[in-house]
Amino acid sequence: MDTPRISASSYSNTAPLIWSFLYGANHGKIELILDNAPARSAQLLEQRRVDIALVPIISYQFIEGIRLIPGVCVGAREEVKSVCIVTKGKKLNDVRSVALDLSSRTSVILTKIIFREYLGFEPEWSDAVPDLDQMLKRADAALLIGDPALVLFDGQKLADSTILRKFDLAELWKSHTGLGFIFAMWMTTHATCEIDFAAARDEGLLHIEEIISNYHPEIALGRKELKTYLLENISYAPDASMLAGMELYFNLAKKHRLIETLRQLSYI
Repeated sequence: MDTPRISASSYSNTAPLIWSFLYGANHGKIELILDNAPARSAQLLEQRRVDIALVPIISYQFIEGIRLIPGVCVGAREEVKSVCIVTKGKKLNDVRSVALDLSSRTSVILTKIIFREYLGFEPEWSDAVPDLDQMLKRADAALLIGDPALVLFDGQKLADSTILRKFDLAELWKSHTGLGFIFAMWMTTHATCEIDFAAARDEGLLHIEEIISNYHPEIALGRKELKTYLLENISYAPDASMLAGMELYFNLAKKHRLIETLRQLSYI
């Protein structure tokens, strides 16, 4: 492979995985493409416009000839904080319509699985840009991902005195399955990969204070809270529970006809 082209989202939770390529030991060794939407990275990989991408995990079931790069992920063992369903005070059992942020197909399908498999009913779905006010004007609930979701908190009061309820998707998944969840992994359409993504991750985590300084001015979150999110809520190495959660997620996606076929896992 010549100079590899790789793609990832620019959300704060990907920063430890890409720091090495921007500033560290891998700087200049690859061409890095960043975009706000994880779905964009999946699109670039599917179109073979990049060699490797950090993409929503469900992309594995949609892109032909794709392989997982093991040992590195964006996931959560308990609460993730940055992938959530938000309502204007409603319980999830009372939700009849959901506006979906399409930035990550993984989170959209996870939301549908939670309603169908565990809550036992199906609300009306609609696609939306990630604008919470507009989403909640048209639906009972909104799916938000990434940094826009991170800054919301349960019980937050809006200008009209409405009190928001925030339901963490990883926490919901854990409560129903007992398992962790993987939201994204590095994937490639090549048979091999010479980049050591685990070493790149480890280097990034050593520079967490610099990462926080980069993102802190843009995210309405204190340094301590952002550090807790990156080091405790997000898991960058999949454990057995998270891998089991990924397989269950794929099986439930097939059960509920959210994917057409179930591809067996293939790693480089």
